[in-house]
Amino acid sequence: MASLAFSLLIGRSEYDAKKNFRDSCTLETCPLSVSYWGYRPSLAANSLFLAIFALSTLLFIGQGILSRRFIGFTIAMVSGCALEVIGYIGRVMSYHNPFGENPFLIQIICLTIAPAFLAAGIYFSLSRIVTTFGSSNSRISAKSYPRIFIPCDVASLLLQAAGGGLASAASHNDKDPTVGNNIMIAGLAVQVFTLLIFIILACDFAFRTMSRIKSLGAEALDPTHAKLRGSWSFKGFLFALAFATLCIFTRSVYRVAELSEGWDGHLIKTQRYFIGLEGAIVGAAVLALNAFHPGLCFREGKEKAESRSSVEEGVMMQKK
Repeated sequence: MASLAFSLLIGRSEYDAKKNFRDSCTLETCPLSVSYWGYRPSLAANSLFLAIFALSTLLFIGQGILSRRFIGFTIAMVSGCALEVIGYIGRVMSYHNPFGENPFLIQIICLTIAPAFLAAGIYFSLSRIVTTFGSSNSRISAKSYPRIFIPCDVASLLLQAAGGGLASAASHNDKDPTVGNNIMIAGLAVQVFTLLIFIILACDFAFRTMSRIKSLGAEALDPTHAKLRGSWSFKGFLFALAFATLCIFTRSVYRVAELSEGWDGHLIKTQRYFIGLEGAIVGAAVLALNAFHPGLCFREGKEKAESRSSVEEGVMMQKK
């Protein structure tokens, strides 16, 4: 029935020539195949993801306030989750009108750039891990990790944002969004490459640490943080960070493949791929980092450092 109504609404020749024909479409008059999506976004799945990221945003804010540490991590995670929330609002809106342009553009821009902020939060964390185990186990200094990876992440973010803006403007003006889409792909490719180098360096650090422990024993590790390294929360954080990194990397590879086909490709028009390789995998990453927030997981080390500082001050006072 919708196909028949659509054929009456607009002729095929007009459909090929006119891109804003969707403005006159409804679920009753046009088939889903001509919508921006090629399907009707799932209300249940997108509402679930919306709830997950809204909850994670609040949790990251609360955890950041409670810990009063890892400010860069907290800002990055809150920003990323907030963009995810906006993106899924767009998808929920499109359930009611899959022919609307604005909700489609909102989600494709926000959900594309949001994980760049989440990746930044991950980059901030590795330097603390290196310090906890001992900088001598790393090929580069602990401070070098954010100095190297954060600028790369910013470059990735700027490319994705610029590409998204150009593609959005082109689509709104009934022009070909390919140029903007290609810039978005370039930004995602930078993100994939940066994450890959990050994973390689993190694995190299882990391998060097284990090798030095076998050869040097406890001397290979910084004795200052021995108690912290033995805590279950810190070990949980290591697992959560590794899991989140692999999730964001997998999602980024998927989005490069998806956008490489254009806005009418098979991947972008197949909802189950998006649900599994975008929504579910990114949602799992942020929940893992909610469960093991570094500001809380590193608290034991902070408390010990403060206690040691107090003892040293007491000794100095006695000497005076």
